[in-house]
Amino acid sequence: MLAKMTHLVLQAPRKVLAGAVLLLVVAGVFGATAAGHLLAGGYSDPDSASTRADLILDETFDRGGMQVVVKLDGPAGMDMATDPVAREVGTGIVAELAANEHVQEPILSVWDNPTMAPGLVSEDSSSALVVFRLDGGEENAPGYAAEIDEQFSGERDGITVRVGGQALVFSQVNEQTARDLAIAEGIAIPISFLFLIVVFGGLVAAALPVVIGIVAIIGTFALLRLIAAFTDVSIFALNLTTALGLALAIDYTLLLVTRYREELARGAERSTAIVTTMVTAGRTVAFSAVTVALSLAALAIFPMYFLRSFAFAGVGVVLVASLAALILTPALLAVLGPRIDALDVRRPVRRLLRRPAPSPRPIEETRWYRLVQFVLRHALPVALVVTAVLLVLGAPFLGIRFGFPDDRVLPESASSHAIQQEIRADFEQDMASTAAVVVTGVDDPSMLDDYASRLSAVADVDSVTTPATTFVDGRAVASGVPADLRGDTAIITVSSGVEPMHEDGQRQLESMRAIAPPGDVEVLFTGPAATNSDTVDSIYAHLPWVFGSIAVATFVLLFLFTGSVVLPLKALVLNILSLSATFGAMVWFFQDGHLDGLGATATGYLVATMPVLMFCIAFGLSMDYEVFLLGRIREEWLSSDGTRAASDHAVAVGIARTGRVVTAAALLMSIVFAGIAASGVSFMRMFGVGLTLAVLMDATVIRMLLVPAFMRLAGRANWWAPGPLRRLHDRVGLSEGGQAPVPAAPDRRSTQEHSAQHSEEDPLTPRVG
Repeated sequence: MLAKMTHLVLQAPRKVLAGAVLLLVVAGVFGATAAGHLLAGGYSDPDSASTRADLILDETFDRGGMQVVVKLDGPAGMDMATDPVAREVGTGIVAELAANEHVQEPILSVWDNPTMAPGLVSEDSSSALVVFRLDGGEENAPGYAAEIDEQFSGERDGITVRVGGQALVFSQVNEQTARDLAIAEGIAIPISFLFLIVVFGGLVAAALPVVIGIVAIIGTFALLRLIAAFTDVSIFALNLTTALGLALAIDYTLLLVTRYREELARGAERSTAIVTTMVTAGRTVAFSAVTVALSLAALAIFPMYFLRSFAFAGVGVVLVASLAALILTPALLAVLGPRIDALDVRRPVRRLLRRPAPSPRPIEETRWYRLVQFVLRHALPVALVVTAVLLVLGAPFLGIRFGFPDDRVLPESASSHAIQQEIRADFEQDMASTAAVVVTGVDDPSMLDDYASRLSAVADVDSVTTPATTFVDGRAVASGVPADLRGDTAIITVSSGVEPMHEDGQRQLESMRAIAPPGDVEVLFTGPAATNSDTVDSIYAHLPWVFGSIAVATFVLLFLFTGSVVLPLKALVLNILSLSATFGAMVWFFQDGHLDGLGATATGYLVATMPVLMFCIAFGLSMDYEVFLLGRIREEWLSSDGTRAASDHAVAVGIARTGRVVTAAALLMSIVFAGIAASGVSFMRMFGVGLTLAVLMDATVIRMLLVPAFMRLAGRANWWAPGPLRRLHDRVGLSEGGQAPVPAAPDRRSTQEHSAQHSEEDPLTPRVG
């Protein structure tokens, strides 16, 4: 298929490029508005109890919107609850908010609700809060919050007014993400181009992967815009898919151009070299793309759209990047011809340094080959030492804790982050941590009194309010809120000073959930603590299916690629070992806060969705390099005599031929992900740092040390498969071996004779062809 497609491209390469330019213009225009159609939420499970409770609050009480906080700071010594100026400013703000069609009732302020002073007035009385919710959901509420921020922020009669809260966090995350995306691209593209000049020598050859990468980015934007028309897509998909599209496009083009140059060096005509490149390296690219896509597709198993959107977008961007590389690269190579090596910067540098042009060397004389030979000679100690080091690096991973993202994902300079930090420090209660208990099947609100009394007796619960009564420490202290009863559905409000994301908050939630409700009513908890608990539980519940599907898909694909059942198992074990070390570093930096959390605010937990996302992406990328490497090793093995020495030689030659490409590709990909590491959103910074470490570790420690060491220890068993599976691979398996661009179809009789003969062969003996 690849050979036929390449022949079609070579028949009219200029027309192919002209069509690509036209399609690119259309995609650029369509995808230019992609960011405006993406959302900043999607972390919670839509089927969880907390989400169901939020839906009831919204549909029954019109109170399920996103929270916003207006903070009023008076001069030192002013009592915001009693001062006439503060009261006038505060009640004026409340009146203006009440007139806003998107603001949901009730609007809480100390001037209308003096009993809620602990949560609405700071301990020194110089600050007060106005708390309310906005309708419109994650799609529109952040925009409404930004409008309110612009309307109210400033100074009124000597009182400073600022806006924060969940809705503004989402809005500022959107703005920060757009800025981060521009910074990441500004870092990745020019630095990648400069590095490619070093790799390829010529400016034209270096520009080729960058051009394919830019095509992938533009195609990705259009794809995200299209996907967003049918389903919710996270705004962070822009960062991931842009980086992944650029990285994969550069990786694939680098592999293709390198193989093309090898074929030319062997004396092939340019057109033949292009076709051979696409049949060999192109097949590896296609196989690699399928492997990465399947790893990302596993994210669709999760119910939260933050992760699901990465499955849709990730599979799409892999498709765009691979098609751009497989179609445009042969067209560009055909059109450029010998000009692919034009503007070679190495020649003037050599003349300046008075150094001769490098002469071709046998593969056995390269440093890559010598390195692998050293590892092969000391396979057991290398395997033991490197494995021990990776286990030590991964030790912090055993203490990983998951949580829900809040304002602290933003830089400290963001107003929503700064305001919430002040509330944590200066207020007795945090209104953002208030829990709501939605009770359905209520015949009489007084039936909830005993239940609410027991809830109020839970450790660190400040007060519990039902539609009839407010309880403190198990005692009724005031009347409740009649508006919190609609039909047979009631709201119980639980105020607490405990940080909901910390262990104390989760223990408090478990204690409240353990209290039996009255009668046959249904009780649903919501609020930060409940949402966090439900999200983490949902992730843990789906993890076995995600990991299992990735493992099975990877095993099957690598078996089809290699014909071995040992090599896929080896790949799975080494990838898990490498990723555990990466996640250990993430816990050490971002959860525990070492090295100041690399500039991010350490919260004592990692955002629950990010490790899962990082695992799927890093696993797919590690398989990307695995396919690159095994393709060349197996090519050498198929042309050998099948001895133990031949297996070692195949490993050494395969790594020597791909070492430079894999290392260069890893460095380029790490440059792209390092651009994300400059993000102002903390979990995206963790994402960039983690993937950078994972890629570099996989391409160096794993591919150059552990892979040859384990393959040396396994010997000829590397290529073993049971007889039935071996025969299956003979029929349907794929590899990078074979040199004929379009092999002729064999006649039926010769094929049957060949199959009968092969069934009696040693399963570890390679066959050529």
